[in-house]
Amino acid sequence: MKENKYILPKKSSLHQIKTADITAELPQLKNITESKAVAIAKWLMNWIDNDKNVKPNFLLPSKPELAYLLGVSIGTIQNALRYTEDFGYLESKQCIGTLIKDRNNNENSLRKLTSKREIAISAIKKYIINNNFKTGQILPSSRNISAQIGYSANTTRLALEYLSTINILEHRFKNSNENGWIIKSTDFSIDSSMDENISLVKKVEKDLKDYITTNLKVGDKLPAHEALSKQLSVSIKTIHDALKILIDEGILLARRGRYGTTVVKMPDDKNIPIKKETSIFAPAVDTAFYYYEKTQNHIKKLIAENYEIGSKLPSIIELSKQLDLSPNTIRKAFHNLAKEGYLAFSRGRYGGTFVIDIPETDEQAFKWLAVNPKYAEVYKNN
Repeated sequence: MKENKYILPKKSSLHQIKTADITAELPQLKNITESKAVAIAKWLMNWIDNDKNVKPNFLLPSKPELAYLLGVSIGTIQNALRYTEDFGYLESKQCIGTLIKDRNNNENSLRKLTSKREIAISAIKKYIINNNFKTGQILPSSRNISAQIGYSANTTRLALEYLSTINILEHRFKNSNENGWIIKSTDFSIDSSMDENISLVKKVEKDLKDYITTNLKVGDKLPAHEALSKQLSVSIKTIHDALKILIDEGILLARRGRYGTTVVKMPDDKNIPIKKETSIFAPAVDTAFYYYEKTQNHIKKLIAENYEIGSKLPSIIELSKQLDLSPNTIRKAFHNLAKEGYLAFSRGRYGGTFVIDIPETDEQAFKWLAVNPKYAEVYKNN
């Protein structure tokens, strides 16, 4: 693995700003003509510019603390931080937090390349030019645009809202939603480097291939995600996404529990077939689908037995503790149930997850066979 040229600071060595340290007047979020996220982002930038006690590399309060201070959802805070990051005021890193960026010194920047949102911004600009949209014309819905440019609806919406902050777009309505985006100006440039941009995941994918080639052989187990994260100075999620690419290419085999992620083909071996024993394991995507489906069926039963239409469900954190599952598993199950028409989400202080229909509970989850490797060896030799 290549020598680490990136700085990954330790959270314990950084100064943490507390919400009580923020002396700036809180933003007015009622009866505003822009989204709350944009208003909060502008407030954050103004505070950073004018508070002499705010120094580079200070850690912002956590997202839940900021959400409580401002009376908005954590999602709104997340979007506001992304806007502020786009303008170069902040720099975020998973497992560390959000740092005040030193805008006069980029030498010690954390390892973080162009985000999907930034590439989506460039893609929307190209979409406007290629379709000959003129000033004053209304764009299709954000979902329609997301399908055209190949990014998620949420990433596309964030990109559209960013374009409104730099006066390329505006929204017809008081608060932005899926429809109503109007072109305010076509006087903009397109960053051609976005076409050549290599995402951080692709960079890490290459680093992992180099690491496997240099240090491992077929049958060896990869280090844990956390160890790889520290070695490459990237988030665990980035490691997870890069490993998924290698799994899809047939280089790695992921299995749950103590078996971990194993090398089944060297990166430079083009014609070596996948070992026969790997075929009796369910593909990782199928296993994950089973796990989430099992969880959402459990939640369906919970709703049917304990809640009525209009009832508010416990938070994701509360349910994750109650069911002994990760918050991400609960979140994905919630989104699947929302797609099926059983749940609806509402943001803000009085928001949450609400029951809008009572599900049937007689559905059966798919089942797959998990096999111990020692039995696989018997299978291979027969």
